Amino acid sequence: MTTELTLLAWTLVLALVQIGLTAMLRTKETGSAYNAGPRDEPGPPVGPLTGRMQRAQRNLFETLPLFAAAILIAHVADRDGTLTRWGAMLYFWSRVAYVPLYAFGVPYIRSLVWMVGLGGTIMVICATLLPT
Repeated sequence: MTTELTLLAWTLVLALVQIGLTAMLRTKETGSAYNAGPRDEPGPPVGPLTGRMQRAQRNLFETLPLFAAAILIAHVADRDGTLTRWGAMLYFWSRVAYVPLYAFGVPYIRSLVWMVGLGGTIMVICATLLPT
């Protein structure tokens, strides 16, 4: 398996970790009875940490389809190479760094890290579009 596909798989693991972490934080706030119920009524307001983790999770889910599609297109088109490897590494490691930065409410650096991840995705897309 290529480095790029391996990093895509690890990004999916990161997504599962974020889902689990966010769910645990919310369950701690609402209790398991609310979580197990139909949730017909809104629960209590989310706390600051849970809210940040929910937003970080949504942010990952906004960018992950683009990254995954770019990696898969590059792989199918046999365009795996230095540019795609670096792009995949930048995306993955920026997403790993993004979670604690968002959790601790770190401004500016968090946005810079997000842009690095976007740059990684753009690198992979460019690798698929550039002539060989």
